[in-house]
Amino acid sequence: MSAILDFGLPEVTAVVTLLMLNAYVLTGGADFGGGVWDLFARGPRRGEQRQLIAEAIGPIWEANHVWLVVVVVMLFGAFPPVFSLLGIVLHIPLTAMLVGIVLRGCAFVFRKYGTVRRWERHWGRMFASASLITPVLLGVCVGAVAGGAVGRAAALLPAGPGARAIPSFVQVFVAPWLALFPMVVGILALALFAFLAAVYLTLAAPTAALRHDFRRYAYGAAVVAFGAALGGLLLAPGEASRLGAGLASTAAALALRAAIAVAGLAALLALRSEWWCAARIAAAALVSLILWDWALAQYPYLVPFTLTICEAAAPRITLQLLLGGLAGGSLLVIPALAYLFRTFSGSGAARADVRRAGS
Repeated sequence: MSAILDFGLPEVTAVVTLLMLNAYVLTGGADFGGGVWDLFARGPRRGEQRQLIAEAIGPIWEANHVWLVVVVVMLFGAFPPVFSLLGIVLHIPLTAMLVGIVLRGCAFVFRKYGTVRRWERHWGRMFASASLITPVLLGVCVGAVAGGAVGRAAALLPAGPGARAIPSFVQVFVAPWLALFPMVVGILALALFAFLAAVYLTLAAPTAALRHDFRRYAYGAAVVAFGAALGGLLLAPGEASRLGAGLASTAAALALRAAIAVAGLAALLALRSEWWCAARIAAAALVSLILWDWALAQYPYLVPFTLTICEAAAPRITLQLLLGGLAGGSLLVIPALAYLFRTFSGSGAARADVRRAGS
C-alpha cells in the first residue's frame, strides 16, 4: 500500500516508458519473429511462407522502431544515470544489437528491391540471421539488468580521479551479460517474438494450408518459450536471488503469474480452435503480461539493486516537459501509424501475390 501511495511523477514516467517498450515488443518484436520463420521456413510451401512474411513486414516494419527510439529518448531524458550505466556496462551487446537492427533492415530492403538477383539469397540469409540474433541480445540485456549483474558491475567502476582501477575488462563489461541467466532470458525473448509472429501470421495467411503451417510454428515456439521461462524461474533464486524473491513475494505478483498462465492457455486453445483473431489478442496479452511481470518483480528499481526510479529521475520540470512533448507528439504519430498499418497490412495485393507464388 505504501508503494502505491508513493507513486509520483517519476513512477508515472517509468510506466509510460514501459508502455512504449511494450508497444515495441508487440510490433517490432513480431517483425523479428517473422525473420526467424523466414530462416526456418520448411516444407513444400516455404516459398509462400517467406512471401507472406515479406508482405506482412514491409513496408511498415521500419515504422515499428519508433517505439524503441522513444524508449531510448525517455531513458536519456528522464533517467540519465540509467542511460549512462547501461551504455557503459552493456556497450558490447547493445552495440551488437544496434548493428543487427541496421544489417537486418539493409538486408530486407536489398532483398526486396535489389536488382542483382544472384545476391537475393545472401541478403535473405543476412536478414534472417540478424532477426535471430538481435532478439537474443535484447533479452540478454534485460536478463543482465534484471538479475542484478549490471548493478554489481557498476559498483566496480572507478568513481573518479584516484579511485581504484577496474579489476578487469571481462569482469565489468563481459561477465554481466555473458552468463547463464541472461542467455536464458535471451532465448525466452527470441521464442516469444517467434510465437507472436507465428500467431499474427495465422490471421494474415490467405489460405488454410498456410494458417496451419504457422500454427505449427507457433506451437514449437510456445514449447521453447515455456522451457526458457521455466529455466529462468529455476535459475533466478541462485543467479538472481533478489529478483527471484520479487517474482514470488507479493499477491500482485502471484495474480499476474496466474494471468500469464491463463493468457498462454487461451492463446493455445484459440489456435487449436482456429479462432485466429482471438489467438492474436491472447498472444499479445501473454507477452505483455510477461513484460510487466518483470517490471513488477524489480520495482522500485530501474537497475537492481543500484538505482531506484526516484534516485535516477531527472528534475521534475524535465519529466513534465518530456511527458508533455510525448503527449503532443502522440497526437501526430499514433494516427499516422494507424493509417500506415491500415493502408499496407493484409492488402489484397499481398494476398494475391501469395496465391500466385503457390500456383
